[in-house]
Amino acid sequence: MKQALVIAATAMVFALAGCTSKGKTREPADLQSIDKVKVKASVVWKRSLGGSNGLLGGFEIDVQDDAVFAADADGDVYALETETGKTIWQAETGERVISGPASSGNLVLVGTRDAEIIALSRADGSEVWRSQLSSEVLASPAGDGDTVIARTIDGRVFALSAADGTRLWTFDRSVPSLTLRGLSRPVMVGPAVLVGLDGGRLVALRVDTGEVLWEQVVASPTGRSELERLVDVDADPIAVGGGVFALSYGGELLLIDPSSGDSRWDRSIRSYTGGSIFGTRGLAVSDADGVVWALDAESGAAVWKQEELQYRMLSQPAAIGDYIAVADYKGYIHFLSPGDGRIVGRSHALSDPVQAAPVVVKDRLYMLDIDGHLVVLELKEVG
Repeated sequence: MKQALVIAATAMVFALAGCTSKGKTREPADLQSIDKVKVKASVVWKRSLGGSNGLLGGFEIDVQDDAVFAADADGDVYALETETGKTIWQAETGERVISGPASSGNLVLVGTRDAEIIALSRADGSEVWRSQLSSEVLASPAGDGDTVIARTIDGRVFALSAADGTRLWTFDRSVPSLTLRGLSRPVMVGPAVLVGLDGGRLVALRVDTGEVLWEQVVASPTGRSELERLVDVDADPIAVGGGVFALSYGGELLLIDPSSGDSRWDRSIRSYTGGSIFGTRGLAVSDADGVVWALDAESGAAVWKQEELQYRMLSQPAAIGDYIAVADYKGYIHFLSPGDGRIVGRSHALSDPVQAAPVVVKDRLYMLDIDGHLVVLELKEVG
């Protein structure tokens, strides 16, 4: 397979944001003072890990009842106490880790730049197995305890045995000549695994056989240049309430029926970070221009949009308590009212862009920036 030319998403977004049709620069919006602060964030604990060394990949925070798992580009994988952040174990893989970790059964999984999946013991971090794939494992692996699903940057999806890492099946799809540097994480839903493709499609595969159950076009390439024709589905699919939300950098957001693959509604929003569910029927999405949208999840209708953070390279939003949190490229974490999108709180708990998807567990917000700072926040209403 011909190797696609891959460009870093964040660098490209700023490059494209640098000019308008009138030749004016699009500078990141200056932060405005908050008229009425309703919520303040306090730091529960904070750790400085090794970071991503400036590499865009699939680093994540995996928060479980017994531990918080994280990794860095130097090949270290960490299990931390949930209440204090103290180290339970630290494993030195000696490899160039680029994605994960993801816990699955008794394993903690990471992917490497050198085309490997490494499985560590959840109990003590010792290596259980490693499996050689075809190219860089840029997306965080996924697993259900029996099967591990891994994606590589050359367009392949691999199913591996969780017991010993042996290959069970492979799915292969061609990659466009130019793509963003990023892959959405495989999402396992019952007997299927959902995979967003660089060609603008979402595909559902049987976990046990790799058979294609359905395939849906999220966005089709348009425009004259290769940049204009980017349609990567790099945001993680969101499976909730009998539907799947799929977002594309090509400018489309779809709600898909997971049983048939049929589209229920679509809306024009360009995103590479993705969204999250809030309340009973809300979907919050950060678009590529730094606008945060709130949509009615059942109809796709816009409820509100927040434009005060334009071009600040926003993270995926996260719902925490009665608020929506989103981080920017300077490490500021903004808290939005779900009713109208107003910014009602702010914390400068980090110092760099947040690439990993924020995680909320038991009313605590976990965020990891690209320099390896992991912070856990709790919110308190004021006034």
